Amino acid sequence: MITLWQRLRFWARLVLRDGLALYIAARDPRTPWFAKLLALLVAAYALSPIDLIPDAIPVLGFLDELILLPIAIALIARLIPSEIMAESRAAAQAMVEKPRSKAGAAIIIAIWALAAGALLWWVLR
Repeated sequence: MITLWQRLRFWARLVLRDGLALYIAARDPRTPWFAKLLALLVAAYALSPIDLIPDAIPVLGFLDELILLPIAIALIARLIPSEIMAESRAAAQAMVEKPRSKAGAAIIIAIWALAAGALLWWVLR
């Protein structure tokens, strides 16, 4: 039996894949300009600190991202020709499934920690 947590993880992976596929499709010259514009607006909203419901409000603050962004992604995906979306989804899936390096992540974290430590030392000195 599939648990609720497994369904949510599967759904989140699909949203991630389709969001990445929209990015790839928006860079394709065959994609209509209005789909590119809407994809840009949705990406700007997702990355913007200004939300319909401020993130500072517990639980409710993230509902707009959890509800509005997947709906917007699905609607924009319908505006893009199906063959372009299929190619973009395949490319996005390949990018999502790439192996991740734990050693690389550790190096990046160490660099950021050293930079933060150096900044803190410089400020306190």
